Amino acid sequence: MEKLARDSISLLGSTSNKPPLDSGPRLGSMGAVFIMLKSALGAGLLNFPWAFDKAGGIRSAITVELISLVFLVSGLIILGYSSSISGRCTYQAVVKEVCGAAIGQLCELCFVFNLFMIAVAFLVIVKDQLEKLCGSLYEVVTGLPGSEMPYRWYTDRHFALVLVCMLLILPMSIPKEISIQKYISVLGTFAATYLTVAMIVKYYTLPSVLPRSTSLLSSGSSSWASIFSAIPTICFGFQCHEASIAIYSSMENQKLSHWVLISVLSMVFCLIIYSLTGIYGYLTFGKNVEADILMSYAGHDILMVVARLLFGISIITVFPIIVLLSRSVMQEPLMRWRQKRTGTVTEAFERCSRYLLTILWITVTLLIAMFVPDISKVISVIGGISAFFIFIFPGLCLMFAMQSEPVSFKTRVVLTTWGALTLVCGAFIFGQSTTIAVMQLLHKT
Repeated sequence: MEKLARDSISLLGSTSNKPPLDSGPRLGSMGAVFIMLKSALGAGLLNFPWAFDKAGGIRSAITVELISLVFLVSGLIILGYSSSISGRCTYQAVVKEVCGAAIGQLCELCFVFNLFMIAVAFLVIVKDQLEKLCGSLYEVVTGLPGSEMPYRWYTDRHFALVLVCMLLILPMSIPKEISIQKYISVLGTFAATYLTVAMIVKYYTLPSVLPRSTSLLSSGSSSWASIFSAIPTICFGFQCHEASIAIYSSMENQKLSHWVLISVLSMVFCLIIYSLTGIYGYLTFGKNVEADILMSYAGHDILMVVARLLFGISIITVFPIIVLLSRSVMQEPLMRWRQKRTGTVTEAFERCSRYLLTILWITVTLLIAMFVPDISKVISVIGGISAFFIFIFPGLCLMFAMQSEPVSFKTRVVLTTWGALTLVCGAFIFGQSTTIAVMQLLHKT
């Protein structure tokens, strides 16, 4: 398990074009599936019950998930194929090699912005859980309900979030390599699985809040707009495409048919976890479900207190990886500029730029997270950007690859058409998600 965790960090933290695990044993099938799950299962899980409500009920949400699953698996297969023909081992490098430098630069820009918004979403979740945990602690100490806790500046969730960033996240994010991750890299997957099981247990043990019937399978009021509103959450939740190329490049068996099997198994397992969470969270709270499902449960609920702690610790320990990945992309042009100007890049310059970028990244994401009311506002944006990595860039890769690959005319036409369809769907999802996010912002204003 420790070796597998170490491999996962090597993969997810890799930013070069070289195979991440060239110096060690290659990944087997189970290792590849595990790391795919680790990449996909995470904070997006908290938003799924809310998305089921917005989609108009369980039937509508599951239908959207199943349709999306076709494109999710297709995107993974296309990316594995593109990696095999380009010889590149990271998402950005594959896109640049297959589609050209201009689209490659767009990919890098989307990559950094996507990581930035994910970092904001993570801090919003930590902020929410800190509020509930403070209420739980107040109940334990005083015996009074957490809702009656008097306001104190030192119990304010914004102050607590600043402390977490300064005392935990910043020290872990500064180093070049984040070695602590190899010891706790399985925590995210465990937290996601625990939450799903806990929600099922709570549904069958809590006093009935809602009539347990089939009335919530479909609210009867769903529209196309409400159904499509669930897509950003699905994109955010199932997103593991950025890491998929590094995983594929590090596998023992790189046959495309084997990669198809790995992709299908990973996405089906994610579908089960996300669907169970969405179903039982929605059945428990119905239209009263919060955008962050953990906020719907009472602060003194022991099962959910453990879930909050697990998710909080998982996010705090994964956040430095987000910083590392984004910092490496932003630091590279600085290194090139320094090299061109002085002919050398000193260790002092590298350290200074690393410190500055890390502090700037954490400060800006913290300031934004402090004023975001709930995670749904962030996920609308992340879901739109995720469409680039799940739909748009894979569609472009397939279309460009078919211009040069030695395949039959019929195959070229079919695959080019599929690539174009994927591209159009991605453009629609990006436009729709971004429009919703802007309209919500204007409405709030």
